[in-house]
Amino acid sequence: MLRMRRLEEQVIHLAQDHQGLIRGHYHVYIGQEAAGAGACAALRPSDYVFTTHRNHGHIVAKGGDPGRILAEIIGRADGYCLGRGGTFHVAAPEIGVLHTSAIVAGCLPLAAGAAYAAKELAEDRATVVFFGDGAMEEGAFYETLNIAQLWQLPLILFMENNGGLTSSSHSASALSDVPRAFNVDTLQVDGTDPEAVYELVASLRGRAGPVFIESRTVRWPGNAGAFPRLIGGETQLGWLWGPMPESLRGWADPVLTFARKVLDRGAATREALQAMDTQVRQEIAAAAEFALASPLPAAEAALEHAYA
Repeated sequence: MLRMRRLEEQVIHLAQDHQGLIRGHYHVYIGQEAAGAGACAALRPSDYVFTTHRNHGHIVAKGGDPGRILAEIIGRADGYCLGRGGTFHVAAPEIGVLHTSAIVAGCLPLAAGAAYAAKELAEDRATVVFFGDGAMEEGAFYETLNIAQLWQLPLILFMENNGGLTSSSHSASALSDVPRAFNVDTLQVDGTDPEAVYELVASLRGRAGPVFIESRTVRWPGNAGAFPRLIGGETQLGWLWGPMPESLRGWADPVLTFARKVLDRGAATREALQAMDTQVRQEIAAAAEFALASPLPAAEAALEHAYA
């Protein structure tokens, strides 16, 4: 979770501290780390993950290399997609992240296809597709849900609800009611509790049919505007035993919440957590240096990997 948080903070720095380094809009996964970390920790390396415009954290959680992730985000040749995907489309097939789609709900039908292939090939392989509450306003969601249930596909539909219990533009009184109408088993989980997410996903891996998970989180205040901002500055573990910035009070930070649990259990000391964070910071700083040193894709290679 710390690695995910520090990488996303670095993304914001790359966008804000460099002119034109990240071209256009970008999204970050800050505030949802517990869900991605807990879910991916319950998977095997061979399991598939499909994700969305908030993909950076999922790639890290599945075991992705931070340097290659950051290189892809800024469009460099050493990125996972050779600089062709950018911030919205970081994909890493070698670790099971087959596809990332910035199109809302775009990853859902493709994930169902991968689950269908695994079923036909009799592979012991789970497929998890992450998506937000907004995807439930798209037709692709309903088509995927319907066929996954009809064909009993081994698909875990992991909806990360960071906008409250319902979406502002959805008529359902509760979003979790929707998949129940398709006779799909539906479960809710506290998306700020990585242990609860881990236990739930681990218990569902290997199921014959689809299951829908609603992971409930509270949107990070830094995501409130058109572009992410480090409200209150970079996360400080010292906020656990000192005052938090006024702008963050009232927000349940999953990283700090879990760090507090670890301290209260006596599983680690303040010094051990600080040392871990220092190590992670150094790792992400090195990853940023790697990304910035990576060359831009060669112009003459523009048509490589393009098919018609």
